[in-house]
Amino acid sequence: MAKHQHSTPEQQSVRVLKVGERVRHILSELLARGEAHDDVLRASNISVTEVRMTPDLRNAKAYVKPLLGQDEAQVLKALRTNTAFFQKEVAKRLGLKFAPKLSFQPDESFDEADRIEQLLNDPKVARDLDDED
Repeated sequence: MAKHQHSTPEQQSVRVLKVGERVRHILSELLARGEAHDDVLRASNISVTEVRMTPDLRNAKAYVKPLLGQDEAQVLKALRTNTAFFQKEVAKRLGLKFAPKLSFQPDESFDEADRIEQLLNDPKVARDLDDED
């Protein structure tokens, strides 16, 4: 009889991260190959920057960014319209008992990085930073 091994929280979180990364790769591959039957998605170069899984692996938030941020609203709408296709493909390729429920979100991290860069380049902030030296 096989012993049941209980995984530690660290092992569980590593698994969650690994599954999220696998989902990100699968989605990226599907988009790069134009496998979704959607003209907007086929015409767009879309980066899947991150996938965050819930600890139970039932839900996945995919953060996406169209190249140069072009037509972001259209791209998100097309992704959300084709969610069932992506869920089916992810489930098939992952081989998990349950397919994670996907949701697509815009990746705001680039915008936030630009905002921080602008703040740091502001002459008043630069002056304050120089005063600390």
